[in-house]
Amino acid sequence: MAYRGLIDFINCLDQNEELLRIDSFVNPELEIPEVTDRITKSSGKALLFQNNGTSFPLLINAFGSQKRMALALGRKNLDEAGEEIEVLFNTMTAPGPRSFLAKIGSLPRLISYSKLLPRKRSGKGRCQQVIVKEPDLSIFPVLKCWPYDGGRFITLPAVHTFHPETGRTNVGMYRMQIFDNRTTGMHWHRHKTGANHFEAWKKTGRMMPVAVTLGGDPVFTYAATAPLPENIDEYILAGFLRKKRVDKVKCLTQDIWVPADADIVIEGYVDPSEKLRWEGPFGDHTGVYSLADWYPAFHVTAITHARDAVYPATIVGVPPQEDAWIGEATERIFLSPIKLTLAPEVVDLHMPVAGVAHNLVIVKINKSYPGQGMKVLSTLFGAGQMMFSKFIVVVSGDTDIRDYSAVMAQIERNCRIGGDLMLLKGPLDVLDHSSDTYSFGGKMGIDATEKMAEEQQPGFVSVFSSSTDLEKGGAELMLRFPQTFKEFSVPRNGILLLIVSQNATSAQENLMSVAKGWGVTIIVFLEEGTPYKDADMILWQITGNTDPQRDITVDGSVLIIDASIKYPASKGFKRKWPNVVVSSKNTIEEIDRRWASITGQNFIESPSVKLSAMVRGDSAQVAD
Repeated sequence: MAYRGLIDFINCLDQNEELLRIDSFVNPELEIPEVTDRITKSSGKALLFQNNGTSFPLLINAFGSQKRMALALGRKNLDEAGEEIEVLFNTMTAPGPRSFLAKIGSLPRLISYSKLLPRKRSGKGRCQQVIVKEPDLSIFPVLKCWPYDGGRFITLPAVHTFHPETGRTNVGMYRMQIFDNRTTGMHWHRHKTGANHFEAWKKTGRMMPVAVTLGGDPVFTYAATAPLPENIDEYILAGFLRKKRVDKVKCLTQDIWVPADADIVIEGYVDPSEKLRWEGPFGDHTGVYSLADWYPAFHVTAITHARDAVYPATIVGVPPQEDAWIGEATERIFLSPIKLTLAPEVVDLHMPVAGVAHNLVIVKINKSYPGQGMKVLSTLFGAGQMMFSKFIVVVSGDTDIRDYSAVMAQIERNCRIGGDLMLLKGPLDVLDHSSDTYSFGGKMGIDATEKMAEEQQPGFVSVFSSSTDLEKGGAELMLRFPQTFKEFSVPRNGILLLIVSQNATSAQENLMSVAKGWGVTIIVFLEEGTPYKDADMILWQITGNTDPQRDITVDGSVLIIDASIKYPASKGFKRKWPNVVVSSKNTIEEIDRRWASITGQNFIESPSVKLSAMVRGDSAQVAD
């Protein structure tokens, strides 16, 4: 199903009772994000803020459920899109010799796919019904999401660029900080195609044309986030998903083509010879601030929009957020290409929300030979955007990889501390804050597949062993080291969680001096204030705050994980450590006071209340 702009999608959400219209004034600066955070984390509806100080309604949390994500892609469910992709790949890549008649038989299907390829057309599009004579970004309800953000950010832009030599196009999603009414930052990371295009334009000595679109068919937004191979046009995927080709029109001031039915187009350029601008901080999808750094500036030359344009936005922060459902769509859609081109033994793939996409991936395989689990780990750590993964767990058998207790049971049964853990180094997402080196650091693969005869070893010790003394041991640690260990918890057989005080200098040495004989197999250090009885929060902290090569230690049959803050003074960490993203006390109290009048809903407590104990200092950066 194709939507003619966001207004069509909004009507669809209305018909499916998936939209809450908000008529009361809510400020885009901090207030809309705080309302949205409460609604998103309580599995609420999409929100349309119709009174935000501008003439553009603001749509947010539009993708924030499995049902809405499926509606955005024009499907009954997300698996449907994945199944269609698998049919396409099977048609194009069927193995073995094929008869002439078989090849001819597949042509009608391939021809029908070709009719979904993007098309340039003359004239103006819906996105150019209104031309803003004096371009001014202040006409839009741009959000300031969190209190220590560097300013207001456009959070759902589809950024269009092309390579100056090959002409190949790219559409990526890179946040854009508003510097002034005609200038923004362009936060493309070093691994992204937009940054590659920028480097190529540098060599030409010419201005780099850029166009930013907002809204349109929601599938355009999804396509801009999709992990497509470089040089594959995102609008091919969009056309396939919406079952209708994407018509493009030419921008008014730049030599770039954009979807005719986008809601908003911001045209401009990046000057490669210009000095970089200080951009950020920004409360990011990692749940902490990405700290300020140097990025190019984008200069606006024109703004056009549809007469009924809607401004789309999202917030990111401590999971779960709206982007979790975009990630789930990617799991379903890109599982088939992974199976057919990289690892045919892969049955299922899942990125837990607490792992904020790249930090944790769980994979299920059909295992048929020894070492296959390690083979899959090696393959995936080097595959496309999977190269950014920090932890990958591989299981086999009938395990439901979305049942984390079942996954833990597989690890308990099949994983040997000494033999089934793969430690390596490689590229990390630029937003990873835990590694000693920017965008490069440690990774861990966990082979929890069922072991065949050739893989069995005498004296096997599973990750979890019988333990009866952990409560006693935890209490003993509190008494012996009161300045280091503040609280403890035993959430599962063999696991001891230790809450360490700020600037604890010798936690590991202190622990191991008394821990022998307890039967503990996993010990996790967590910072004070961590909601340590919330399994998702523990997983978020472990995967986000560790560099596996530095922070995971194997001591005999004991695995020690240091998921605490790495303070420079005590642990020699040379980078700045970011603060957890939470709303300010003033914003929380203001929305508390007006909640009923804004939403008409039962009161929802701010998620920031329980997270505020994790904040250190009054800036985006943790205070030493």
